[in-house]
Amino acid sequence: MVLLTSIFWFALAISPLVFMHEMGHYAMGRVFGVKADAFSIGFGKPVVKWTDKRGTEWRIGWLPLGGYVKFAGDMNAASQPDFAAPHDPGHLHARPVWQRALIVLAGPLTNFLLAMVMLAGLFSAFGEPRVLAEVGGFAPKSAAQAAGMKVGDRITAVDGHAVDDFEDLALIVQVKTGQAIPITILRDGQSQVLMVTPATATIKDVTGAETRVGRIGVAPARVDYVRRTITELPAAAARFTVNAVKSMAMTLWQIVSGQRSADELGGPVKVAAASNAIAAYGWVSFLYFMVMLSINLGFINLLPIPMLDGGHLALFAAEAARGKPVSERTQELAFRSGLALLLAFTVFVTVNDLAGLGLFRRLAGLIG
Repeated sequence: MVLLTSIFWFALAISPLVFMHEMGHYAMGRVFGVKADAFSIGFGKPVVKWTDKRGTEWRIGWLPLGGYVKFAGDMNAASQPDFAAPHDPGHLHARPVWQRALIVLAGPLTNFLLAMVMLAGLFSAFGEPRVLAEVGGFAPKSAAQAAGMKVGDRITAVDGHAVDDFEDLALIVQVKTGQAIPITILRDGQSQVLMVTPATATIKDVTGAETRVGRIGVAPARVDYVRRTITELPAAAARFTVNAVKSMAMTLWQIVSGQRSADELGGPVKVAAASNAIAAYGWVSFLYFMVMLSINLGFINLLPIPMLDGGHLALFAAEAARGKPVSERTQELAFRSGLALLLAFTVFVTVNDLAGLGLFRRLAGLIG
């Protein structure tokens, strides 16, 4: 039963976001007169399909893990150019490089825009949540309290990085286990620096996977829900989205640089488990979860990895700099390496997910 509900909530969360991502590509392609051969939500054999009057075949695949638009002139769903195809102005790869770049960029930008529209609606209905980095209390054996921090202190910087809220604070502190770091506080209008050594805590995600993180043992004073006027909503939604992208970029860098464990990376299994768990808290929490998924989808697709949108943009940038397309051989090698990297990454995060669920421990117990 849990498996079925997880699949349901996962499909409900991801399918609209993938549809809007691909619709961004499709709509921008239409603007420039590029023909679309197929538009698919989900992979695998189509459960439903039909062809519209423009000749585009619309498909709904049985595996709701993604989607794609296959434009005329594409060799495959990854938009690899079909160099054997005859030249046609309606083909994607016959368009000027700036038009191709906008068509590719439209997908991730649509995810960011969708997130901002959803955030504007949530902020309008419930207010914008702000958890200012003001100390409201301490955990037992708090490292911050031991260093001299007091209730009412406002944390303004950690290890040289300015912070505005508790999310900024946690992102920096969690990778500083056992390291004495300077934390700047504002107390009675006066700024001072305390040296705090974060303690190591073990936390579990929704799949049960454990991660060791740094904690200084402080709790926020309050969560404010700030009502925004209609004119303020776009800026508030954009600020939330930009901060989320910055947080994702910093987290990715911390993993790549070895400051955080790669075990924190999750795949479809973990997202499905999270979808099911968060749905239990109600629709507002689930909508915020979809917002973060949409931002994450846009961010991941902009990474400069061949087969992702960012990989295409990198090739287009090289073409613009050289004044001519990258050679067929180079493009083929790029797509092959990109496919190998994505497959390896998919296997890695899936193994992480299954390990987090304790599958391998249970198998070891059966064998033993």
